[in-house]
Amino acid sequence: MVSSDIRSIHFVGICGTAMASVAAAMQARGYTITGSDSQVYPPMSTFLAERKIEVMGAYSEANLKHKPDLVVIGNAISRGNAEAEAVLEHKLRYCSLPELLKEFFIRGKRSLVVSGTHGKTTTTSLLTWVFEHNGLNPSYLIGGIPNNFGQGARFTDSEWFIIEGDEYDTAFFDKRSKFVHYLPEVAIINNLEFDHADIFENVSAIQTAFKRFINLIPRNGQLLANGDDPNLAPLLNVTHCPVKRFGLGSDNAVRAENIKYGPTASTFEIPSFKFHLNMVGELNIRNALAVVGCAKHCGLSNKQIQSAFETFKGVKRRMEVRGVAGGVTVIDDFGHHPTAIRETLAALRQKYANQKLWAIFEPRTNTTRRNVFQKELGESFKDADAVIVAQIARLELLKPEERLNPEQLMQDIKAGGKPTAYLPDADSIVTHLKKSVSGGDVICVFSNGGFGNIHEKLLSSLARK
Repeated sequence: MVSSDIRSIHFVGICGTAMASVAAAMQARGYTITGSDSQVYPPMSTFLAERKIEVMGAYSEANLKHKPDLVVIGNAISRGNAEAEAVLEHKLRYCSLPELLKEFFIRGKRSLVVSGTHGKTTTTSLLTWVFEHNGLNPSYLIGGIPNNFGQGARFTDSEWFIIEGDEYDTAFFDKRSKFVHYLPEVAIINNLEFDHADIFENVSAIQTAFKRFINLIPRNGQLLANGDDPNLAPLLNVTHCPVKRFGLGSDNAVRAENIKYGPTASTFEIPSFKFHLNMVGELNIRNALAVVGCAKHCGLSNKQIQSAFETFKGVKRRMEVRGVAGGVTVIDDFGHHPTAIRETLAALRQKYANQKLWAIFEPRTNTTRRNVFQKELGESFKDADAVIVAQIARLELLKPEERLNPEQLMQDIKAGGKPTAYLPDADSIVTHLKKSVSGGDVICVFSNGGFGNIHEKLLSSLARK
């Protein structure tokens, strides 16, 4: 696909974080960039405007009248989109974003791909910071904003490319997982659970996607996998590349021992070295173990890794304290899978051991809107003291037999002896909390969307209490 006759590139769905970052990087390489999106809003609209990249605010065949040499079609774009239809009808050259990344940015580099159902963003951010802190100047693409960098992507001339590898599909014309495009030298697999019910039928289908990913690791590369995960175990008996297991169990090559959890930090040991991490919870010990295994494989020492751990500032929307008002701490977390919610609440319970912990959950993903996790969701809030669930998004678009049952969910949570409420939106939740919380309480909001700007509304309302 890399071709000397490509001069102009049009991005359909340019306001996605990764799409905008890559568009800007292509412009920096001398290409003429245009783009379109039906959702043009900050921060990415500002990011593109600052770089003088033209964004058309609606999808239209007219946006392609300049006949770009290449059209990049985002994975949120479906058949029926005016520009996708025009691209196919006029036989314009097109590709997906992962394909573009592979050919223009990753090929020829040493690609470190971080995958798994949970922990990808934090692990990729921590690994990238370990490389950056030690002067290796890596390129990276992360599905979140690491606080050490302030942006989710960067493209450099170094030999290293660190990327968050998602198992979600690539584009409407390429139903393979995105990570099969990323030319992994080292592949980290944090864990494997059922997710993305809109594209995967069951755990077996997800295992098949990860098998295809594993098949791409070269003989001089390495597969680093969670050795404690039963869903991963059948995938690790491969001979085409070295396999190293990490985890807490005794069979792991990279194993954490003598773990100590504190309210603001954790420590763990591997043979002959003790690591200190300014993060809480078992989930982050596991993330750190993956980073230790990968960084050591790439030639970094324990001391170099620990030096970076000491200055890692975390990731936006991952147990991120958004503010304190009226003595109440408001936390933002991206968790939307029962396991992620459960593990995050367990970590917050360690951090805020003697404070009332509220969990506010917005079921809006294609999986949590369905009843596939009906029972697991009810059990995931065990470390919370009170739970509020927002009205399930777009429930009417699902068949009745597929829908999450909110009444049953409330009943299951109440059975654990917790006060619960099912409320229609962010405003009603803020009103409810203003009456119910006390100074010293902690509120964690779980959502992978904007959730009606609930964090700012909460802080503003509590400040006036």
